[in-house]
Amino acid sequence: MKGVANASSPEVFILLGFSARPSLEPVLFVAVSIFYVVSVVGNGIIILVSHMDVHLHTPMYFFLTNLSFLDISFTTSIVPQLLVNLWGPEKTISYTGCVVQFYISHWLGATECVLLAVMSYDRYAAICRPLHYTVIMRPQLCLSLAFTSWLGGLATSMVGSTLTMLLPLCGNNRIDHFFCEMPLIMQLACVDTSLNEVEMYLASFIFVVLPLVLILVSYGHIARAVLKIRSSEGRRKAFNTCSSHLAVVSLFYGSIIFMYLQPAKSNSHEQGKFIALFYTVVTPMLNPLIYTLKNKDVKRALRYNLLKNCCAFARK
Repeated sequence: MKGVANASSPEVFILLGFSARPSLEPVLFVAVSIFYVVSVVGNGIIILVSHMDVHLHTPMYFFLTNLSFLDISFTTSIVPQLLVNLWGPEKTISYTGCVVQFYISHWLGATECVLLAVMSYDRYAAICRPLHYTVIMRPQLCLSLAFTSWLGGLATSMVGSTLTMLLPLCGNNRIDHFFCEMPLIMQLACVDTSLNEVEMYLASFIFVVLPLVLILVSYGHIARAVLKIRSSEGRRKAFNTCSSHLAVVSLFYGSIIFMYLQPAKSNSHEQGKFIALFYTVVTPMLNPLIYTLKNKDVKRALRYNLLKNCCAFARK
């Protein structure tokens, strides 16, 4: 079957993207460029500050560093090619580039779902089991949970993406999207894709639905624990502990749920492109802003390191 797949695979794919609205492409080019730069810089600062400041060497910021690195990688796997296609008349991507793109985006998307669930468990342990927090979230467990998130995402990507890559496309190469996404590649196949669809639904349940259930369960316990706190100050501190993560989860899953619950109308696919643009470009940019604006520890660490670097520069 591999020989058939290779023989019928096109040399390039045409990413239609937003070509139906050519007047919108220059606006999107500028907006996406700005969002991408802010996303890379913002997430890079989170990683740097979390590494430099010893006060941030905690499980919460360890997982946040993983999330920031993941967001940089995810946007970088999609945005440069998107900018090339928005800038010029050529809307193509090589076969190899397309394969690499859907392998990586599938891997990182699945990893983020699991990582957000792991972060919700960390917040559960911090609020519901505060006296045992350091014992529960010991460094070995944190490393194991992070490794499991990345490895699990990689495993499902290797299986699903490889099954998709082996499908014969019979020369079909027009993808009505701005990046190579696995379900859209499956639609180009000229053979039965039932096995691929079963694998995709199973993977979606394991890596999207189950993590969401775990997040909801964790926050159910957190809400119950917060309601038991008598002082308003205590409730406020407990809420601030998990509000940033809750905002990130809402943005990530909210966009996914909204996209898949759209009615089957002729314009729903076009709307889906803009929703996909939101969670591939805007959400990774908002994540560091949310954690910076809503988190006193990060703001303190930023001020301290900025002041220290300014003083060191002044001495020179």
